[in-house]
Amino acid sequence: MNHPPLIAKQLQETALRYFLEVVRTGSIAEASQRLSVAGSAISRQITHLEELFGIPLFDRHPRGMVPSAAGEVLAVHAIKLAHDSERVVHDIQALQGMQRGRVRLVSIEGVAVEFVPKVISEFLLQHPGIQFHLGVHPPGECTRRILMGDADIGITMSRQTESGIRVEHRQASPVRAAMRFDHPLAQFKSISLSQMLAYPLVLPEPNTTVRQLFDLACSLQGLRVEPVVTSSYFSSLEGILRHHPDSVTISAEISVRYQVARQELASVRIRDRSLDLRNVEVQTAVGHSLPQAAQAFLKHLTLALAGSLPDGAV
Repeated sequence: MNHPPLIAKQLQETALRYFLEVVRTGSIAEASQRLSVAGSAISRQITHLEELFGIPLFDRHPRGMVPSAAGEVLAVHAIKLAHDSERVVHDIQALQGMQRGRVRLVSIEGVAVEFVPKVISEFLLQHPGIQFHLGVHPPGECTRRILMGDADIGITMSRQTESGIRVEHRQASPVRAAMRFDHPLAQFKSISLSQMLAYPLVLPEPNTTVRQLFDLACSLQGLRVEPVVTSSYFSSLEGILRHHPDSVTISAEISVRYQVARQELASVRIRDRSLDLRNVEVQTAVGHSLPQAAQAFLKHLTLALAGSLPDGAV
């Protein structure tokens, strides 16, 4: 193994950038696609780093590459270096006020359909020079991308908070029933699960938190869940509601807030406490200082999330 000063001198930005992309994607092939760099070039840089340290940085498996203990230590350094470099750029841009800047945002699909685009659009009206990148992912992936430094702010549903995550805002997000505004159930302030199951169900995939809580609540009451449509895409479920008048789905209030305001859909509380065990969270990474534009958008976002809600629910 080389001496520490020599190693530090040879930790080139390119090598660390390639290394970190393999950590993020889990494979050289996918890192190659994302970076538009030949896989052989990425492999050479990783081999160089491993020779430099005299220790493997990855455990190689048939399904991909996972950082070794040494690789995890180096990944923390590489992420910090990337954050520091971005911070310099943002600090210089901040000298121009809010005329320029970039916000990297990740969100779950349920709130990315209408809520997040509306919040971004309102912010851009006040700050037209700011650029946004919005990634839409499952809850766990949103959190992972925050931890890896791929995003500044995450909006996700959570039942517990992971280490390394700072929760900037949290509020309850119980599972509610959603249906057309003229649906028979829309007249009630709250309904039971058995009332809901009397109608055709169109539901999210079983791997989503909203569906898992719903299935658990039904199971505890001995109710059988037999959806006529299951989809991983929330917009498709909304489309079914429009074209199949009797159908009912499940969602958070925030996912249909503006559709309810336009009287396109109704959102009704379900009388079951087990459906309350979920929160919507705005997440950032511990130790990651947000650039000025992201700080301003974070404030705007949390105010929008805490807006007035029907029945005092979220």
